[in-house]
Amino acid sequence: MAEEGENVRILALDSSGLVASVALSEDENLIAEYTVQYKKTHSQTLLPMLQEICRMVELDLNTVDAVAVAAGPGSFTGLRIGSATAKGLAFALNKPVVPVPTVDGLAYQMYGAGELVCPIMDARRSQVYTGVYEFVPDQNGQFAYDMRVIRQQCAVAFDEIAEALNRLDRGVIFLGDGVPVFQERMAQIMRVPYTAAPLHRARQSAAAVAALKRKEVSRIVMCRPAVEAGEKLGFLPGDLQTKVDPYLRPLYDALDELLGPETVSRFMENRTIEIAPLAYMRGRTLKSCCLIADECQNMSLSQHLMILTRLGEGSRMVLTGDVTQIDLPTPADSGLERCAEILTDLEGISVVRLGGADVV
Repeated sequence: MAEEGENVRILALDSSGLVASVALSEDENLIAEYTVQYKKTHSQTLLPMLQEICRMVELDLNTVDAVAVAAGPGSFTGLRIGSATAKGLAFALNKPVVPVPTVDGLAYQMYGAGELVCPIMDARRSQVYTGVYEFVPDQNGQFAYDMRVIRQQCAVAFDEIAEALNRLDRGVIFLGDGVPVFQERMAQIMRVPYTAAPLHRARQSAAAVAALKRKEVSRIVMCRPAVEAGEKLGFLPGDLQTKVDPYLRPLYDALDELLGPETVSRFMENRTIEIAPLAYMRGRTLKSCCLIADECQNMSLSQHLMILTRLGEGSRMVLTGDVTQIDLPTPADSGLERCAEILTDLEGISVVRLGGADVV
């Protein structure tokens, strides 16, 4: 059982659609949720809702570990209000902001459903923000499910997503503010069994945003190669961990600055965050985590292949490096540039190159 100081609190906001929603979760428990769909604007309701939750559950906002926010697609004005509120809170509290795709959060409302789940948000002009999802039993836990993305969130004509669902030849649950808008068209075009989600699950929910963010990434794993930067360190005293810590110190420093030393220490004790040398990654399969590999310019192409094949189900990976700062004895051995060339234009993978204008 976790110690009292180890509880992870997430404050979640969703103002991406007609509904404004604020929720507070602590580990696996939903502490509070406040949801309003009324003629008032989100700028009038969001902060008063947050203040009421703080009052009712005696919440000290400084005890929140992260602020999760629905990041779009959706109403431009609503997203702007939600993002500004989340960023303002995070800045004032020195806490991280964690964005959650709006359509993913909507789909998570139907957690455990046996049918396909298709959120539809009205994007006007016969277009919808949508995606297709399914829930499959989690082999590691009883009565637990993983949400799999069959079609990533996108903006398309309703007829296009309806035909895609017909080709999948499975029952479908629709939910979202687009359901009443396209109800008649559904009856005309759908050839597979379908239904609409019940009222209490048919709209955006900050509780789903918090739960999905906790579920999709259960931990963060950070690694970097142990390469000396131009000078030989020679023999280092101490055990193995003491010997490799100097190479990993920049990662600790970055986390301390972002989250604060106390939060980092707590997360490392309960293994929410793990920092390890690249060599420790061999032979592992990392599921439901975010893997960040730093200093990749000092990794060979074979090491890139090794780290890429560590990616398990439900995980994401970020490779970072600066090809102008290669510390390998033979700079031509660096595999970062070649890896980027191979992965460019592959679906689901982005290669981002930063320049001088991005330095702050």
